[in-house]
Formats: sequence, structure tokens, C-alpha cells
Amino acid sequence: MTEIADPRAAKLERKERLGWQSKLLLLAVLGISTAGLLASIWRWRNPATAEGLVICAGFGLLVWGLRAATPLAAVTGFALTSCMYVATVAQPRGGWFHTALLPGLALFGLAFAATRFRRSQKEQTGLAESRRGRRASQVAANMGAAAIAALALPRLAWPDMLSRGYAFTGPLLFTPLVAALAEAAADTVSSEIGQAIGGEPVLVTGLKRVPPGTDGAVSFVGTVAGCAAAALVVIVAMPSLYLDPKQALVAWAAAICGLFADSFIGATLERHGWLNNDLVNFFSTSIAALIALVWVAWICH
Repeated sequence: MTEIADPRAAKLERKERLGWQSKLLLLAVLGISTAGLLASIWRWRNPATAEGLVICAGFGLLVWGLRAATPLAAVTGFALTSCMYVATVAQPRGGWFHTALLPGLALFGLAFAATRFRRSQKEQTGLAESRRGRRASQVAANMGAAAIAALALPRLAWPDMLSRGYAFTGPLLFTPLVAALAEAAADTVSSEIGQAIGGEPVLVTGLKRVPPGTDGAVSFVGTVAGCAAAALVVIVAMPSLYLDPKQALVAWAAAICGLFADSFIGATLERHGWLNNDLVNFFSTSIAALIALVWVAWICH
């Protein structure tokens, strides 16, 4: 395929040609998360679960009201945050603080602020997010891996890891979930800040100077901002999900590995027109979660 020099033209061309990838990703993530959520609700039919659903519904309405997401994206966010909430809340006691809600809110706050940072400037260059808010496929790409981790990881637990009263299996397996959320925050913040004040970035595969917005391009300012965003999500998760310093470090390091994996995939598969941005983001959050799972199992078990 002939390479398109203008990053904006390249992104528009891929959006039109590879739109089916976003639809397939959204269908798969929503299908898995909805089925898993319904199973969890059936298993934990109590006030703690009902409280979580109400809180997540309110969060979805807030996001929609702020025009940070389209209506379908808000519904998608409700389904994914509900999966993470129900899977991490202490059963049957409840209590929103010790769930994945706070790290999820940290991700939203960072993404919301970064997207609006120097928005008019990014609009002039054609790199700003739509004023309608994030699409449902973008929400699925950024939070889908974390929600699936919340649903799947209990089935990978060793018998002695079963935690008292938790639908999930305790801090050890919270780490991949946190890594996925931290990577999503790092990716969004690094892209938005880098495009705004990062100057001319370099392509991660060859360190060649390229225009801002080029797939796989990184800047020093954007990378530092992304690393800081990932650290903030992990710090918020430490008291909320009982992560110890070693598990928190694993989650942060895995998120940074996922961030650079995102840039590498963007510079290769996405730049050559084989993947669109939604799939790249989903793969990078999944890579972060998998690295954290293997790493934490190796050093902590």
C-alpha cells in the first residue's frame, strides 16, 4: 500500500476503510462484558451489586452530560465499569472505595483534561477529538481489556489465592486490571499532550522526524506526561485495590511497556494500513495486562 504523507489524510482514509474493525471490536467487547456482567449479577444478587450498578449508571450519565462521550459510548462505559466494579467489590459488604471505580475515574479525568488541553490549537491542525465526545469503539478499546481481565482472571487463580468474600481474587490479580487502565491513561495523555506542546516527534522505529499526529510517533514531553499519567492511576489504585508497592511497580512498568508497544504497533501495522487505532489501543492495553499477569505471578507467588 502506498504510504500517505499527511497524517490527517492517513487517519481519515483508515477510518473509512477499516471502520469494520472498530465495529467488530465493539461487538466483541460488549458481548463478552455484558454476558459476564449478567452472570456476576446473578451470582451476587445483593445490595452491594445494586449499589455498584447505580453508581456506574450515574457515572455514565455524567460522562454523557459533559459531552465527553456519545450516548452509545456512555452505555458502553456503563457496561465496562460495572464489570470492573462488581468483580472487585467486597461481597456482600459492598463499599465503593475498595473497587476499580477510583482508578477508572482517574483514567476518565486524565483523558478528559488531556483531550481539552489546548483544544483550539489541536482543532486548527485537525488533530483534536470530536466535540461530540469519544465514540463507543474508543471506550471499548481503552477499557475493554480491563473489563475482560476483571471477568477472566478469577478463573486463572491458584486455589490458595481465593480471597475472603471477593468476587475477584484479591490484590495479586488486581494488578493486570490496573496495568490496563494505566496504559490507557498513558496512551491518551501522551498523544494529547505531545500533539499540543511536544513539538516535532520522532518515529519510534527509526527516530526519524515526522509531523505531529503520525502513527507511532513519540515526543519527549508526551512520553513523560504519559508515564506520569500511568503513575497517577497506579497510585490511586494502591489504597483502593490494596496493591502493595511491588505490585504497583509491576502495574506501572507493564503500562509503560504497553505504551511503547502501542507506538511500535502504530508505526508498523497501523501506519501501513493493516490496523486502525481502536484495535491498536485494545492490543496495547491487553499487552500491558498480560505482561503484568506474567510478571506479578513470577515475582509475587
